[in-house]
Amino acid sequence: MSVRVRFAPSPTGFLHIGGARTALFNWLYARHTGGQFILRIEDTDTARNTQAAVDVILNGLRWLGLDWDEGPLTSDATGPSHGGRGPYFQSQRKDIYQRRVEALLSRGLAYEHDGAVKFKMTREPVLIDDLIVGHVRRELTDREALDPDFVIVRSDGQPVFHFVNVVDDLEMGITHVIRGEDHLSNTAKHITLFRAFDVSPPKYAHIPLILNADGSKMSKRDQGASLATYMDEGYLPEAVVNYLVLLGWSPKDNREILSIPELIERFDLPQVLRHNARFDMAKLQWMNGEYMRTLPDDRFYELCVHTFARAGVDTNRFPLPYVKAALDTCKGKLKTFSELPGYAGFYFNEVTQFDAAAAQKDFTPENKPRLQRLREAYAALPEFKAAPLEACLKSVAAELGVKAGVLVHPVRLACTGKTAGPSLYHLLEVLGREKSLARLDAALARM
Repeated sequence: MSVRVRFAPSPTGFLHIGGARTALFNWLYARHTGGQFILRIEDTDTARNTQAAVDVILNGLRWLGLDWDEGPLTSDATGPSHGGRGPYFQSQRKDIYQRRVEALLSRGLAYEHDGAVKFKMTREPVLIDDLIVGHVRRELTDREALDPDFVIVRSDGQPVFHFVNVVDDLEMGITHVIRGEDHLSNTAKHITLFRAFDVSPPKYAHIPLILNADGSKMSKRDQGASLATYMDEGYLPEAVVNYLVLLGWSPKDNREILSIPELIERFDLPQVLRHNARFDMAKLQWMNGEYMRTLPDDRFYELCVHTFARAGVDTNRFPLPYVKAALDTCKGKLKTFSELPGYAGFYFNEVTQFDAAAAQKDFTPENKPRLQRLREAYAALPEFKAAPLEACLKSVAAELGVKAGVLVHPVRLACTGKTAGPSLYHLLEVLGREKSLARLDAALARM
């Protein structure tokens, strides 16, 4: 039996990080088994769903690299680049749902009630054999025992989630339903509906929830809850994928950095953990930094230039060798691309503002003659390169009887406006003699 899995989000505003992980687990399982990954938009709630919200889902999945395998042909710009196929939309499948409702009504398995249609729920316990949670026996609650039947079509004619979810899984031949553990409470209803259609239910695998660092459930308003955060803040999609898969799944050798091909090869449901996962932003940032450090130079340059452009900095005004040399001093020093304008913007902007606390500490009357002496020594250097710049500064410091840091801090502040950044001697080499001396002169004038 060929594996067929699906991701079925509701377009209600943004793609939650938990939803993105659910999509990832389904996609990895499909790719691992050679099966099919289907995208289905559950948009029956017309009051809440918008095309903009659909686009957020599609763009998020594309950014993560989670391509789907089938769907209606489309010429719409929202369609994926692979074969021009869009996702399935429940709003376009109303005839299918109506046929299934009529089938239940005709067999006495559903009935009309106050303008709605209710399904006759079994009164017996439902056994759920979950691939992750294990064996679950679902008993009726005291309240349900009075009336366990549930609405499958509202009085306004709209079918409800439980019903369309099952009908679509049935019609699409879904073999495995991989979803968040918060859906486990719905599964007894879904299994009973499948049996009402004389069809064996798919295998269920309920994955652990993602919690905040303090153990609370991650809500829409919590830090890092929206996938768009990582798209906007300059994270690499491969790093986010790598981190997300470790939230609830573990490779046998406990490795943490795994490429997409390795994840596809290794991912399987038996390795999905039973306990809930806690989101660790610091660990994600570390992992993203590791991925940034090993990026091929061309891709690193391209992403840096795009990041500067979004921040309003036009690097095209500068010679390409200068831009690349400047960016080379940043590689391996950042955790996200969003840090780049603050870290290295001084290469492409004039320094007109200085860290206030640092200026009070380092731009002092006592330091002015020291910085002036270093400026003279730098101006006389035959070669304005990192190694001689470093040797020169240390020589001047020894001559003045001070530690090198006494000169390092005001020089960095003068040339960058900040107290931290790329290697001082390398950034001076990139800026070049003329620009570096001009910035030292401006700082001396201020002092």
